[in-house]
Amino acid sequence: MTMGPTPQESALSIGPIAIAPVEAPPEVQDLVPAYETRGVWRLALDVFLEHRLAVFGVGVVVFMVLFCFIGPLIYHTNQVDSNLNDSFLAPGAGHVLGTDQDGFDVMGRLMVGGQTSIEVGIAAAFIATAFGVIWGAVAGFFGRFVDAVMMRLVDVFLAIPPLFLLLFLASAFQPITLMTLIIVVAIDAWLIPARLVRAETLTLRTRDYVQAVTMMGGSGARIVFRHIVPNAIGTIMVNATFQVADAIILVAALGFLGLGIPLPATNWGRMLSDGVTFIFDGYWWLIYPAGIAIVLTVVAFNFIGDGLRDALEVRLQKR
Repeated sequence: MTMGPTPQESALSIGPIAIAPVEAPPEVQDLVPAYETRGVWRLALDVFLEHRLAVFGVGVVVFMVLFCFIGPLIYHTNQVDSNLNDSFLAPGAGHVLGTDQDGFDVMGRLMVGGQTSIEVGIAAAFIATAFGVIWGAVAGFFGRFVDAVMMRLVDVFLAIPPLFLLLFLASAFQPITLMTLIIVVAIDAWLIPARLVRAETLTLRTRDYVQAVTMMGGSGARIVFRHIVPNAIGTIMVNATFQVADAIILVAALGFLGLGIPLPATNWGRMLSDGVTFIFDGYWWLIYPAGIAIVLTVVAFNFIGDGLRDALEVRLQKR
């Protein structure tokens, strides 16, 4: 009885030529089943969860949101009427983080100020990212004269020092309200996403699927919003997290310079500015809580951006 060839000896024979089967490298063999069974997005989530700093960043952001928006429902303080008789009280049982120069409870102030900082940071980042994505995608897709005019305008704004532009806008949009502060920060922040998406669009518009839609008579708007922007979502998501961190810093800078929302409202920057006035008087609780809140929140969003970048790179490599 004649036995057939073993798997190790098997080959494809074409005439006198035998072609041995080509095996994928071990690391690819191990990776392919994982993608087939779990999916690309699940693997991207696994990569994100393996990024410990990114997970820590998510935890910090969740804690800050709960602290600022749920905290006042549990820790009740009066943040409208000042009480000079209770000014400069040290941290204790009645006031966990003490009181400031106007008699406001510092922990309650930290919660209220955090609401403004987080709301403005997220809203301004969303508006800046959305406008920047549209601007950059249109400029990169149409190119030539349209691209030249639109990007030269971006270059003009980028040539202006950001802090100077921010101070000018804050001074021009008086009086400062929550919506005004969001618009001011968004105007200063949309330039970077516009340039990033424009560069991504210059690459994507040469892809075969974009050329196919163009040949089939697809409109420019359809190509931009149905094909280019969705395929640049990785760059957009990563940049959006960094935009939130930058917006929180800008809000703090405006508050520190006295251009934030008028009293009795506040933000972390204004709290830090008021605390610096008494830096040599030993009232440390007027400085450190707001400063630590700003640093933790900004660093947390940056960690999340790093984790998203690693996760989305894995997803894009396996598309």
